[in-house]
Amino acid sequence: MNKLRLKPTLLASCLMAFLPLSALADKTLHAIDNQHNRHIESTQLLNKTVINDADRLVAYTQKGIALESVDGKTMSLLKGNFGSVDHRQVKQGLLLASVDLDRQQAMVALFNNTSQDWVASTYLPQPDFKIESVCLYQDEAQNGFLFLVGEQGQGEQWLVADASSPIALPQLIRNISTPPESEYCQVDDALSRFYINEESVGIWAYDAHPEADLIRYPVALVEPFGQLKDSAAGMAIVPGGLLVLDAESSSLSVYVEHQEQWQLETSFPLKQLIEPEAISARMDGEKLDIIIKHDMGTASYTLPWPHKKTSSPEAIPLVTPLKQTDPVPSLGDAADDPAIWVNQRDPEQSLILGTDKQGGLGVYDLDGKTQSFLAVGRLNNVDVRHGFHFNGKQVDLAIASNRDNNSLHVFAIDPDSRKVSEIGEVTTRAQDIYGLCMYKNKQGDIYTIVNDKDGRFFQYQMQDKQGKIAGELVREFKVATQPEGCVADDKHDRLFIGEENRAVWTLDARADQSTVMTQVMPVGEHLKDDIEGISLYQNDKQDYLVISSQGNDSYVVLDALPPFTYRGVFRIGFNTASGIDGVSETDGLDVSSVNFGQPWQQGMLVVQDGRNRMPLENQNFKYVPWSEIADQLGLSK
Repeated sequence: MNKLRLKPTLLASCLMAFLPLSALADKTLHAIDNQHNRHIESTQLLNKTVINDADRLVAYTQKGIALESVDGKTMSLLKGNFGSVDHRQVKQGLLLASVDLDRQQAMVALFNNTSQDWVASTYLPQPDFKIESVCLYQDEAQNGFLFLVGEQGQGEQWLVADASSPIALPQLIRNISTPPESEYCQVDDALSRFYINEESVGIWAYDAHPEADLIRYPVALVEPFGQLKDSAAGMAIVPGGLLVLDAESSSLSVYVEHQEQWQLETSFPLKQLIEPEAISARMDGEKLDIIIKHDMGTASYTLPWPHKKTSSPEAIPLVTPLKQTDPVPSLGDAADDPAIWVNQRDPEQSLILGTDKQGGLGVYDLDGKTQSFLAVGRLNNVDVRHGFHFNGKQVDLAIASNRDNNSLHVFAIDPDSRKVSEIGEVTTRAQDIYGLCMYKNKQGDIYTIVNDKDGRFFQYQMQDKQGKIAGELVREFKVATQPEGCVADDKHDRLFIGEENRAVWTLDARADQSTVMTQVMPVGEHLKDDIEGISLYQNDKQDYLVISSQGNDSYVVLDALPPFTYRGVFRIGFNTASGIDGVSETDGLDVSSVNFGQPWQQGMLVVQDGRNRMPLENQNFKYVPWSEIADQLGLSK
């Protein structure tokens, strides 16, 4: 067997002088080594800190994947017939992904640092397309995701590992429509950016995060639309840039990113190589080590690299959901807003109400199992309050905004049986009803505050009129643009409202008081529009306001008392152990400090999930222990 052997560096002096790359445009990139070996399917350089003395991974036809040292010695061999390879570090060692060419299945394996050998090989189910390449991605929590790329515009994204090692049962996250003529991909973990080639068109970038929308933009295009001469093949991510191979013209193009714009820095001819297809690169001081696979084998190079790594967005703390509800019945954008009904006699028997804005109201237990579904129409927001005398009996009220009738749809919750039943509707003055919340004053009067998309708010006092539910309009006020989320602080007679693209405001909740508003927090550094669900976490020690910052899939926490001090922001990530996906595009949320029993002793947060994945299903609601949020943000308990 011919082994890869890197000889001492013999580059031309112009390369060793670390000139600006633009000055090298007419120079030739000189090889350190050009090794002929037709049996090499794929190769990747390893960072020198991954495994002691390990230099690269090499997949050989009908032999396997070799972990090799710098002098070409095989340190370990995973036997088989493999194609495309990629790798990441995890706590237990080196995470490997590849394609088994005989089985046409993607595989993940672990090189264990302790045993110094390959362990825990796991195969993904065979897809409905031929796998051309695989590439790994690690999210903020170091969960490992694998992209499968097919040549005919088909692709998949799978959860394959946690921060420690491969998981036993990989989970399909989403199907991906990729460009045709795609054979190569790479992922920038820090920027959550997935690069993929389209041979005759160029290189595209997607958001790699499993909760992201499938939106792409061009990075490097083929002439006449861009500066690649003939084609786009393999690429390598380097600090602040991207190396792109043009297989047809046998050249290497260097792209650098400036203020989110990609610019061609320079190109190098690869005169001795026949159809260079795949490339791997790593930083070594102030230069790049590069290895390129071509039809006859591999070639190695070095290149000065003065550019710095593109700064990554500030990391946002992650919490994980412990439970999730069954999916709502309706397809598409359907689940919207939850409300927590506390069973005051037995909190562990509490319920979660969740709207399906295409069809009705779902009722779930604390394990997320559906108890009932009331198919009453397009309900948007829902809220609850205890202690309403109706038709000679004390019930708890749940009220939702009904977009079919621009009405308040009213439900009674029997404290004894936990049964949720429909008791009527109240007509409103809204022309396009939207958000809703409830308020109970010190005298025990219950109000519903509902808004219209045009910015108007209407406050109704709920009444029992001879056994029929009714509402009296007692106050009206307005914001300048579209609102939705709102929450009332019964303890302090304060109302918080969200103007989606502008700010959160507060005003007196009492019907006979002024409607003058005070700004709580504007859209800006921490709060990204749209402002969606708003709720209150209240206990004897502290009051917190929790806001859905939909623009960046996060949740902002403030003190709920003036001066409304900012306490932090968090996101909801994947629970790999329980097979629950992360959360994105949250509309409504609710939170409670009640002790619901293990694991909810400090209360819980319930949020709508705009993309329910793993597997891909209708939208649902996720449950998060408040204790984990408090720990991440250092909040008072």
